[in-house]
Formats: sequence, structure tokens, C-alpha cells
Amino acid sequence: MNATFLIEQLLNGLGYGFMLFMLAAGLTLIFGVMDTMNLAHGTIFMLGAYFAAELFTRTGSFPLAIALAVVLTMVIGALMEIALMRKLYARNHLNQVVATFGVILIADDLVKWIWGPSAVMANTPAALAGPITLFGDLVYPAYRLLILAAGLAVAALLYWIVNRTRIGMLVRAGASNRMMAELMGVRVKTVFTLIFVVGAALAGLAGALMGPLTSVQIGMGESILIPALVVIVIGGIGSVRGCFVAALLVGLVDTAGRAFITPMLRSLATPALAADVGPALASVVMYVLMAVVLSFKPNGLFPARG
Repeated sequence: MNATFLIEQLLNGLGYGFMLFMLAAGLTLIFGVMDTMNLAHGTIFMLGAYFAAELFTRTGSFPLAIALAVVLTMVIGALMEIALMRKLYARNHLNQVVATFGVILIADDLVKWIWGPSAVMANTPAALAGPITLFGDLVYPAYRLLILAAGLAVAALLYWIVNRTRIGMLVRAGASNRMMAELMGVRVKTVFTLIFVVGAALAGLAGALMGPLTSVQIGMGESILIPALVVIVIGGIGSVRGCFVAALLVGLVDTAGRAFITPMLRSLATPALAADVGPALASVVMYVLMAVVLSFKPNGLFPARG
């Protein structure tokens, strides 16, 4: 284990953290401002991956495929908010969970009908398929560097929107005190639709960028939704700043656990035992992080309320 390996894992953790941030940022605003549990948010992530893979195959242009995939997920998010979510705002969380879980089941069947049950391989653009030498003997995949750059750009843009624009002021007001924002004349329906569409765009972008790194398959949205919910709980519901910090923490901790726990166990136990126990321990590291944070900060690191 040398410095190059440590830097590679650090970059991998940051990249994973940025993906979690793009997925969780919209979800924390939906939950924090709209007080609505949307389990189907991961489905939009999955659709973004499928759309980008299909459009890249058809057009041959990676930027165009990403842009069109984001637009399509925004349209789906708007339709979903108007047709379904508006009817759930006044319902309790159990009704919201059951209804959005139904959306997951319907979407999975539709994807299976359109693309088939097998995984779809999303191609990496030729210009980003090879590695780049950063310094010394550190060689890192160009596509992962693109994800890092995209994550930084999205984080900076979202920070500017939330903290420097009137729309962001309304969002922060709703997250801090939704009832007072309504009494002050905020057009709640318009703000809710905007938040939902922005959240869908971020989830679609995350899915489109994640596709070339993993196989695009049914259920990929549900598997990444759990870490996204962990990020929201650690960061504080409704807080974009908390979501960003928590996403990077979860990304780094989860990547470090998968990279270092099994090798450490090999030095203490038999290789067979390390191979069996290591992945299991690595999978619970982020939950341990959540438990530690909540023991000191029950409302998360940067709660929007309180």
C-alpha cells in the first residue's frame, strides 16, 4: 500500500460522494421543504442512466445524450409531481411511501418491457476511455475525472442558486418554516414543482454519468437510494450544505471500507475468512458513521430546522 493507491482511493471516494450528492440533494429538498417521502427518486436515477445509454448509442454524441437524458428526466419529474405527488402532499408519510413504491414497481416493469431484463452496457466516450497521468506515477481514468469536475460544478451551481437567488431564498424559507412561508405569500405549488423538477434533473444527471461505470440495470435506483437516504439523515433533512458534506463523508468512508478492510483482515485471519467477512464489514461502515453522527447530532450535521 503506497501513496499512489491512497490518492486513487481518495479520488474514488470523492467521485462516489459527488454522485450521492447529486442524487440526495434533490431528495433532501423534497423531503425538507415539501415534507414528502419520495422513494421513486431512485427510479429517476435509473431512467437517466437508461436514457443516456440509449441516446448515446443512437446519436454518437455523449454531451448530447447527457443533456437529452436530463431533459427527459425533468419532464418525467414534472409529470410525476403534477399527476401524483400533489395528491400526496396532504397525506401521511405511510401513504407517500406506499404510493411511490408502487411507482418503482411500475417503472421497473416498463423498463423491462422497453429494454429487456438484461443489463445494458453504457459505452464510455472514446475521448474519455483512457487514463490520464496526473503527476508522477499516478494514472487515473479520464472519465472519473469528468465525474469529479461535474460534481464540483453541480455543487457550486446549486450553492449559488440556493444562497444567492430569490428562488433559493424561497426554498430555504420553506425548508426552515413551511407554514410561515405560505403565510408570507409564497406560491407553494410553483415552488414545489420547481424543486421536484430540479431534483429529477440532478438524479437524472447522476444516473447518466454513473451508467458507464456500472452496468445499467433494473433496480439500480433502489440500491443507491439507501446510501442517499443515509446521506440525508447525516447531513440534516432539508440542508443542501449538510447533504454535500455528508455525501463526501459517506463516499470516502464507504470507499475506504471496501478498499482497506479486507486487506487488513488478511493480515489477521485466513484469506478465506477475510474474503467472507471483509465485504460484509465494509457494507456496514456508512451505517456506523450514521450512528456515530446521530449520537452527537440527532438532527444531522446541518439541519435546516432547529
